[in-house]
Amino acid sequence: MEANKTGWYQVRRRLFNMVSVGVVDDRINQGYDIISTLLLILNLAAAFLSTYDSIQAAYASTLQWIEAVTVFFFAIDYVLRLLTAGLQFPRLPEGKALLRYIFSGYGIIDLLSFLPYYLPFFFPISVAAFRFFRVVRIFRLFRINAYYDSLSVISSVIVGKRNQLIASIFIIFTLMMASSLSMYSIEHAAQPDVFKNAFSGLWWATSTLLTVGYGDIYPITTMGQVMGIIITFLGVGLVAIPTGIISAGFVEEYQKFKKLADVQQEENVRFIEVPMKASDKWVGKQIRELGMPQGTIIAVIIRDRETIVPRGNVVIEAGDLLIICAESVKDDYLTNIKEIFLKKSHTWNGLRIKELNISRQTFIILVERDGRMLIPHGDLILERGDKILLYTKENINRYRQEARF
Repeated sequence: MEANKTGWYQVRRRLFNMVSVGVVDDRINQGYDIISTLLLILNLAAAFLSTYDSIQAAYASTLQWIEAVTVFFFAIDYVLRLLTAGLQFPRLPEGKALLRYIFSGYGIIDLLSFLPYYLPFFFPISVAAFRFFRVVRIFRLFRINAYYDSLSVISSVIVGKRNQLIASIFIIFTLMMASSLSMYSIEHAAQPDVFKNAFSGLWWATSTLLTVGYGDIYPITTMGQVMGIIITFLGVGLVAIPTGIISAGFVEEYQKFKKLADVQQEENVRFIEVPMKASDKWVGKQIRELGMPQGTIIAVIIRDRETIVPRGNVVIEAGDLLIICAESVKDDYLTNIKEIFLKKSHTWNGLRIKELNISRQTFIILVERDGRMLIPHGDLILERGDKILLYTKENINRYRQEARF
């Protein structure tokens, strides 16, 4: 951990926060995200406009300049991500973390975003082939998913329904193979130049089963036409299977999100577990003597695995587990409390609290992990799934000033 205290580590941490999409804790990080998104959109727009002969003839130099600048930015972005790969995968050694990023999906996309532009300088014969790989740049748009969680719904649906989708694709593939071999056997004698082999039948079966019907290959015999009618009807039904699975998955996901949103809106209380130790001031006092803050009550007392109804004359004992119910706070001076949930890709995962790059006016007042409340001391290592509450000194001072009047 000595390396974590060096200036180079702090520089890498700063760069990592800057290139990580969705980390907008300051203007530099937010500005970098905006610039990278705008340059990507500009690059794609220039690539699209360059396909028009009139625009290419009039603005060829401008389009080339746009591509050169944007691709250079992609190259710098890739180098920065290489330098900060160890922070992206903090549980891996530096070498393995670097390889993990290079061979990841985003790593390959980032590399192909700029490499095909420079390869023709070394291999001028294959310019057309390298130009094809520039299309990969469009996949960088998926990084916007860090801002909009709704874009991840489709991936959640595919992952959640993968078994059903694989089964439906297997059925379609089996029927395609059977249809292609059957049509080849029926039509080959009548159309040897059209149904040359089983692949010709597979092409016809694919376009028919998927209801495309290009019309370049079609049966002419009576038996072949009857077979074509049957396969067309089967194709309509089979294509509807994966479509229905994905549609049902979307409905389930949005219902789940709506249910969670409704629960959050209707949640007016919080329950907190407070274990009583012998040194606590509440031990030995009756509940009516505790002077609970307004809006809070002791809902349940668990003592030696027994549940006790917390009436006013009940005495608190050492070893009791108090379940305190508190109304949700809605005062204006607390509206700026930030609740952060550490997901898999969050940059704070694996860091100690004292290593976080946050304002000196900001304090971590609570860390909730697996239903337990942890004391947020400097050496506490944050983990995936932690729920963190942040508070600012400015809000505390304002509250104190208002409390005087």
